[in-house]
Amino acid sequence: MSEFVTDLRAIKERARKHMERGAVTENYKADLKAVVKVLNDVLATELVCVLRYKRHYYMAAGINAESVKTEFLQHANEEQQHVDWVATRITQLNGAPNFNPEGLAARSHSEYSEGADLVSMMKEDLFAERIAIESYSEIARWLGNDDPTTRKMIEDILKVEEEHAEDLKSLLDKMS
Repeated sequence: MSEFVTDLRAIKERARKHMERGAVTENYKADLKAVVKVLNDVLATELVCVLRYKRHYYMAAGINAESVKTEFLQHANEEQQHVDWVATRITQLNGAPNFNPEGLAARSHSEYSEGADLVSMMKEDLFAERIAIESYSEIARWLGNDDPTTRKMIEDILKVEEEHAEDLKSLLDKMS
């Protein structure tokens, strides 16, 4: 590895320009509009996941319901945290988070499926987590090094989605 060298004077000059852009500097490499659009799709996905998990939490019934309800509520809360992270990042990129319920399901990568019983609810949630895992992996690769902050956020969300998938798989295995 070579010695780190930078032109601090040039960085300071660039930092004074376009201060109204906040965190988005001239060094930002990604397509800003495309990133905000993709993040709004992620936002919709996470909102749909919160709603689905909340419904499953309230509707879960049966002999195994209490432990599964606890998992549903934890997942809903973690998905809500993702909503907050994504909305914050969109505003940092000078975009507007789209919370409009109209078209929410169409913008979401996952589906809102209610499930008829505890097992079908868990299967629908696992299905949605697997969609999120694959699409968020693609987003992280797409971002590459052009927007490392957004990529890291997506990777952090992806890690939790993978944990959710494993939690659900384990619960389903116990019920088989």
